Amino acid sequence: MIFARRAMLATGWASNVRLDVSHGRITALETDQNAKQGDTTVDTLLPALANLHSHSFQRAMAGMTEFRMAGKDSFWTWRDLMYRFTAHLTPEHVEAIAAFVFLEMQEAGYASVGEFHYLHHQPGGMPYEDLGELSARIAAAAAATGIGLTHLPVLYTYGGAGQMALKAGQARFGNSVDRFNDLVARARGAIADLPKDCRVGIAPHSLRATSPDDLKTVLAAHEAGPVHIHIAEQPQEVADIQAVLGARPVEWLLANAEVNADWCLIHATHMTDAETVNMAMSGAVAGLCPITEANLGDGPFNGPAYLNAGGAFGVGSDSNVLISLTEELRTLEYSQRLRDIARNVLVVGEGSVGETLYCGAAKGGAQALGRGTGDISVGAWADLVAVDSEAPALCALKEHQLLDGLVFAAKDEIVTDVWSAGRHAVKQGKHIHRDAITAAYRSAMQSLMALL
Repeated sequence: MIFARRAMLATGWASNVRLDVSHGRITALETDQNAKQGDTTVDTLLPALANLHSHSFQRAMAGMTEFRMAGKDSFWTWRDLMYRFTAHLTPEHVEAIAAFVFLEMQEAGYASVGEFHYLHHQPGGMPYEDLGELSARIAAAAAATGIGLTHLPVLYTYGGAGQMALKAGQARFGNSVDRFNDLVARARGAIADLPKDCRVGIAPHSLRATSPDDLKTVLAAHEAGPVHIHIAEQPQEVADIQAVLGARPVEWLLANAEVNADWCLIHATHMTDAETVNMAMSGAVAGLCPITEANLGDGPFNGPAYLNAGGAFGVGSDSNVLISLTEELRTLEYSQRLRDIARNVLVVGEGSVGETLYCGAAKGGAQALGRGTGDISVGAWADLVAVDSEAPALCALKEHQLLDGLVFAAKDEIVTDVWSAGRHAVKQGKHIHRDAITAAYRSAMQSLMALL
């Protein structure tokens, strides 16, 4: 049993809450209770967020791409550096990095992750003897940390819009549709021994890395489950797709695919007002990665119009240059303030911006990963995070201000406990396997640095 002095339930704040968790799900919930012997007692309990978009291997690049070269740096110059970095990664590196990244996510308050996995093959593009070798490494990292995993193997067939050939740096990513389908089957086998909340979806990388016919074929082959796609991240991408397909990326996708609540459109940064409203009405989730989008110079999302149209959203750490749940949410709001020269932007009408951001991201992230959670209610997966309301960042706030304080004034060390589908992975602010996983990561980084 878990006892919380207060909890944010699906119905709002409640006091002295006792939860029973069985087989990963909340099976009973009572308010106005007393703690009992044997209870795990926490201060303030919240639904834990899903990190809906991660390329875990990129965490090892953090700090390596912030040196300005001659000319203008951009997303595209960063991408070239990333391609060169991937040439040195072994399966052992991939597993150690992913485990450390997943640990960091849980310590930051995330209970689950959508791993948008496009590093499939050996350097040079030759498949491993086991086509799903690197997917199995991601599954092993999830097993080591206990995080809830939605694994998203990526279809990456072309090097650019118009079915351009893959570049040398993209060779480790590439698959035909047939081989991709084999890879997805192998990935399903790789997660078979993980807990039942873990699952596999699919991720056509982007409209520039696939083709209309291939996209149609792969969607028909995988009719159920999450579908994630990069969309409209950069102005050049929008222009390239418009030149080849005759429409802007979001416009084309909504007109040519059955986009619905199973879909997550990552970034969707450069949209017209009409695209913004139509995307919201589709039921898809906007997968927003504000720290990475700022780091790469992508630009801000069209937040007010999207929320006013009832759009669902969640957040992800994407390149993992910094893994911080609170920083991700506040950067999302601050990007809107900087653009609009206004305050308290991302809320419809009047109300708490922190609550809008936190609860909206909890529900949207769970939807994007196909997890039956997003709030604290009977029957939901027990994806839970506890925070300390007596910490200096929150101690002066009233109950209705706590989520504002969490989003705008707190750091991630305010997190005391995290459960991923009932697995109590973080206790007293520290992952239960931190020492071993960190040691393995450091060893892997020493090996990797020797190759760079």
